[in-house]
Amino acid sequence: MLCGGASATKPATSETQKIADEVKPQLEEKEGKTFDVFTAVEFKTQVVAGTNYFIKVHVGNDEFVHLRVFKSLPHENKPLSLHGYQSSKLKHDELTYF
Repeated sequence: MLCGGASATKPATSETQKIADEVKPQLEEKEGKTFDVFTAVEFKTQVVAGTNYFIKVHVGNDEFVHLRVFKSLPHENKPLSLHGYQSSKLKHDELTYF
């Protein structure tokens, strides 16, 4: 995969769910609400100086949120960071760079 290009969309894994769970409090703080349902459905990755994860998360009913999470390089030892999100998404909305 070329540096900077996003991968194909893949089904979420347990690692993807772990990443989503770790940034969930950051999203809840920004949105001013709590999500009872928070299930990662699919994701893309983009290699930069670290990795951007684009994760589609089911948050209940027909609602989805797209997260952009930055994971720094291992030697930097930094926590995952929610770099952006898009709310009010639907199940069939494509994960795109944002």
